[in-house]
Amino acid sequence: MGARREGRESAMQFLFLRDLGGADDPDALQAFFKIRNTSPSARSFCKQLIEGVVKIQDKIDSLIQNCCHNYQLNRIAPVDRNILRVAIYELLANPEIPPAVAINEAIEIAKKYGTNESARFVNGILDCCRKSIVSQTIPSEQSSSHILIPTDESHPS
Repeated sequence: MGARREGRESAMQFLFLRDLGGADDPDALQAFFKIRNTSPSARSFCKQLIEGVVKIQDKIDSLIQNCCHNYQLNRIAPVDRNILRVAIYELLANPEIPPAVAINEAIEIAKKYGTNESARFVNGILDCCRKSIVSQTIPSEQSSSHILIPTDESHPS
């Protein structure tokens, strides 16, 4: 398994633990890495993902909720919910990772850790979120290429 896949899986598992109230201790992440036997190369990427998700979790959860018509966020299986959080963070904050890669990685992790329906569910929600993210971006005026810059809906551009 590659370091990035291991980092994504570890991030999902730690966020799952955090979701269930089992990671409140400041040393919890280091203990988790030791118990899970996470490779040093995966730890850095995992830590980046976890910190990023936690920092913008409200925005990520809002995107998920907007794509889950007639379904509450807290009713999504914790495994699926945290797979989605990691992938959406990558879609929002890691432009060096193509959206298709982030989505495909999430689907593969859902197949491994979720239910029989998880992969389809994750794929559908992430596709909706990707479209929403793209529709909320504007091209950079300082570059000839397009850089995704999220806009604030309350302040029209």
